[in-house]
Amino acid sequence: MLKNTLITLISLTVATVLSLLFVHFGNGTTSVAIIYILAVVFVARYSDGYLPGIVASFIGVICVNYVFTYPYMHLNFTMAGYPVTFAGMIIISTLISTMTSHLKLQSKIINEREKLLMEAEKEAMRANLLRAISHDLRTPLTGMIGASSTYLENQDSLSREEKEKLVQNIYVDSNWLLHMVENLLTITRIKTNDTPIHKTSELLEEVVGEAVQRFRARFPQAQVQVEIPDELILISVDATLIEQVLINLLENAFFHGDPSSPIELKVSEEKGQTVFRVIDYGPGIDEALLPHIFDGSPSSPGTGGDSRKGMGIGLSICKTIITAHGGTINASNHKNGAQFTFCLPAQEEENHES
Repeated sequence: MLKNTLITLISLTVATVLSLLFVHFGNGTTSVAIIYILAVVFVARYSDGYLPGIVASFIGVICVNYVFTYPYMHLNFTMAGYPVTFAGMIIISTLISTMTSHLKLQSKIINEREKLLMEAEKEAMRANLLRAISHDLRTPLTGMIGASSTYLENQDSLSREEKEKLVQNIYVDSNWLLHMVENLLTITRIKTNDTPIHKTSELLEEVVGEAVQRFRARFPQAQVQVEIPDELILISVDATLIEQVLINLLENAFFHGDPSSPIELKVSEEKGQTVFRVIDYGPGIDEALLPHIFDGSPSSPGTGGDSRKGMGIGLSICKTIITAHGGTINASNHKNGAQFTFCLPAQEEENHES
């Protein structure tokens, strides 16, 4: 109530002052009504409900008649032409006020609906993530339990090679679980704003090189061909998070592609963006999964009985990180496999040439 009163009083006072100045310096009153109509629009736009705009309309008409119409400082609606003029002004002002308030109410309803839709999407994503977590973590845990149980129950009858294989399986599965936990912590921190994105200027070559090095340390048998521009390029990113995206995509390419064919990592600058492409040569992605592949769904091609080959939460983490950087990410198929592409806004500073 106080807010509406203040907005109405201030708007009409400003309109009156402007009208007085206009009459004083312009020697005319033809635009005074327009000034008051604008004040009514302002009141209707920034106040709550219909009443303030309608009240402002009536007060504006009275001010125009009382202050700016002969005989001055007297109300007179009987002079020739005045009734039609003031009736038109009150109708126009009231209609504008009502329409503005109605549009504002519609906008509020639309915003509330969009907020509800966003909440529904968040709930759906949480559900998908929970399904992905249960899917991606259950199999390695089961494998570790089975391998350790076999080792403990049959250690006297197992050969050295069999023991080493069981321990190796436990080691691989435990590393996979550690990687998944790191991914989950990352997406949780970003979505709860506990760890806001901290962008710094980084050399593109160093970010890509560090990601490929970490990937090769985890999968020494993997083949990766890297193609980046020759010039030195600076990108404004959180380097650790972008490296995690690249590692996740390289892992997907490694597990889903043909092991005998190298993974391709290509980076280029296109239309004010830095574009990263991770290309594998394998069976590709089921076309039915492409629209939902970043939702965290555990239904991924090639999962079989090995959760390490699932796409699940890894791609959801990628989308969260890239979106937080103001970029986009998508998946597609090419003639001989799959391709993941993400784009980051190019740094505004000019690139330094080598």
